[in-house]
Amino acid sequence: MTDTNHALGAAHADLMGVEFDHFNKDREEITLRFHAPESFITPRGSVQGGLVAGFLDEVMGWAHVWATEQEEAPLNLEISMSLLKPVVAGPLIGKGRVVRRGRKVIFLEGELFDTAGKLLARSTSTAIPTPRPVRG
Repeated sequence: MTDTNHALGAAHADLMGVEFDHFNKDREEITLRFHAPESFITPRGSVQGGLVAGFLDEVMGWAHVWATEQEEAPLNLEISMSLLKPVVAGPLIGKGRVVRRGRKVIFLEGELFDTAGKLLARSTSTAIPTPRPVRG
């Protein structure tokens, strides 16, 4: 795991196979790679919806963290998600961006793609900017 990935590292991120790809400072957009394990798959053959929301929450949150140079983390007030296609086990690409950042409220959006670039799910979040927690 690279130092950048170590910054992402937490038990939940390990379950999602999170890997940092890149951050575009001008667009305040981050790209993360994920790996959906077989254990996330329901009897219908796709990733359980709440777990899809987890991928999107992760990428939206890290967009804000990177846009604030790792000083702040969002505390979600509301997340909305649309599932556009089934999300299957295996590699995924997430893009998260800051839409608008104010002192008291931030607006984020995220997208989840397969490796062929097909859009699988989208999300938006309204959140409160908070100091980034320091793990001891």
